[in-house]
Amino acid sequence: MSKKRFNVLAEKNPTPRQLGIYMAAFLAVVMLIAMSFLFLISGGELEWWHIGLMTVLIFGTAYGINIVALERFIYRRVKLIYKTIHNMKTPKGAKAKKMNMGRHLIDEVEEEVTNWAKERDKEIENLKKLEAYRRDFLGNVSHELKTPIFNVQGYIETLIESKLEDETINLPYLVRAAKNVERLSTITQDLDMIAQLESEDLHLDVQRFDIHELAMEIFDEMSITALERHIQFSFKQGCDKSFHVKADRERIRQVFVNLITNSVKYGKVNGNTKVGFYEMDDKHLLIEISDDGYGIEEKHLPRLFERFYRVDKSRSREQGGSGLGLAIVKHIIEAHKQTVTVRSTLNVGSTFGFTLEKA
Repeated sequence: MSKKRFNVLAEKNPTPRQLGIYMAAFLAVVMLIAMSFLFLISGGELEWWHIGLMTVLIFGTAYGINIVALERFIYRRVKLIYKTIHNMKTPKGAKAKKMNMGRHLIDEVEEEVTNWAKERDKEIENLKKLEAYRRDFLGNVSHELKTPIFNVQGYIETLIESKLEDETINLPYLVRAAKNVERLSTITQDLDMIAQLESEDLHLDVQRFDIHELAMEIFDEMSITALERHIQFSFKQGCDKSFHVKADRERIRQVFVNLITNSVKYGKVNGNTKVGFYEMDDKHLLIEISDDGYGIEEKHLPRLFERFYRVDKSRSREQGGSGLGLAIVKHIIEAHKQTVTVRSTLNVGSTFGFTLEKA
């Protein structure tokens, strides 16, 4: 037997039956020695077979007593702990695990307790993270809603106080109030969208379509917005052709709209937004939306897809939007069981990429 194997066996606690045998054997040996001593001092009046028979009887009796004592007073309680922990981990309806006195119960209980403690610690840690996330989320929602609500309230109160007599402020204030109401509507719609995406009842209308054609539609829809900032839409070299994928077309449309909208809002004036398509393998297509804007610091990239996370909060709110666009993108792509990534360099630009299944 190898030294490693011997050490493993030596580290294990004995089973109840093994412990009973050890204790019974110990008692039998003690009794055998005692009776041998009596045999010698008695002048040999006792027969050796008498000693042997009594030793066997002593061993059997001691073994039975030890097993009963161990099971009744020690292992019964150990078994209760073991079963309690095991049943807590076992799904409802599953059969309870039977205890076997021939197994290493102490080792099994120790392992079960250790694993159970680790799982509880992990669950507690996850609950703490969720609680922190919940607090941040509620705080962000409150802040995002508070700003446009206060703005609308201020504009309306000003109009009321002026009794609509000052024509120089009537229309401008109504326009500003309308913009803030629109922002409130956008936030609530995006929150509702995320709730739908996170629900287990989310249904994707998966179909085969040309994603190049979809990108062309988005370019056309957003051409006026891009013109205001003198941003050019185009495809990367070799990508101005058809690429067919299997996905929910309307959901992917929303992904394109959110990513291209960001490239226009936060890109440089007289800049470029380019879309590229790359075949990764036989099953997946990589879609990339790139701009030559200001870029994003590396420290912000890991949190970029969090709800309401903004790199430049003051500038982001000036540009409008709900702060939920990238979170929605992430949810939609993950609902397709695909991945979304971002890479960025300051003063060079940013590239958002996501994969889809090829058709």
